[in-house]
Amino acid sequence: MTGEGHEVTVAGLLALAPLAAQRGRRPPEPARRPGSTATRPRGQGHEIREIRPFTEGDDLRHLDAAATARTGTLQVRSFHEDRDRTVLLVADFRRPMLWGTRRFRSVAAAEALALAGWQAVNGGGSAGAVALTDGGLHSSRASGRTAGMAQAAGCLARGHRAALAAVRQPVRDLGPDLLRAARLAPRGATVILATALDRPGPEFEAALGAVLRRGPLRLLLAVDPFETDPPRQALPFLTAEGRAGRGGFADLPATRAATLDRLAELGVTAERLPADLPLGAGP
Repeated sequence: MTGEGHEVTVAGLLALAPLAAQRGRRPPEPARRPGSTATRPRGQGHEIREIRPFTEGDDLRHLDAAATARTGTLQVRSFHEDRDRTVLLVADFRRPMLWGTRRFRSVAAAEALALAGWQAVNGGGSAGAVALTDGGLHSSRASGRTAGMAQAAGCLARGHRAALAAVRQPVRDLGPDLLRAARLAPRGATVILATALDRPGPEFEAALGAVLRRGPLRLLLAVDPFETDPPRQALPFLTAEGRAGRGGFADLPATRAATLDRLAELGVTAERLPADLPLGAGP
């Protein structure tokens, strides 16, 4: 799917479509009001959000005749209710994600996000993507069907290549970039963040709160076996600033547990993402 475990490719992410279809649509969302019944997200609304160029997979019933005549190319209407089934795939590709004992945690993050995107578009929704790198953000607008996922996959692949090329740049804090990414999604859309929560920065909790006020948030936590069962002996390492050091890692599981407890206090439940296993090979 992803080369030698350190590459993210468009072909690899698009190849996850059959797995997404096999796993089916997303489960029903929680009820929107106490006492009501959980249902699948609402369908197409009636309030026009924008008129945009037609792409493969768009419903021809939503063609806008006036805009098509004016521009000479097919134009379609999209509606505000689309946001209920819109997902924004946010990949943490900063330098701390670019390592792994078998394959990079960033690769696992890209694959898991692509699978979530496919599940969304298979259910009639749309998917956009943002890649967070130490050199800046890369993004693609939310769109539906195969065309939308092709754009999202292209964004993730480009962002990962840019991240690998930016390894000598200072590591950016996660919080501010997460907030910038979330602002690219329509209010009410689901933000899916795949990260390992390294170097979140002092503004991370405030950013989480701001994202939650805009809409639902899923957090996919990439975990390498080294973090769950670290060696007992001290090992050499490089700091984020590139300085050599030596130390122990036995406290990693306890540190991770404390982070998860803090997220739970903030109302965020992290979904564990084994970084060393290909999708579909988990226990």
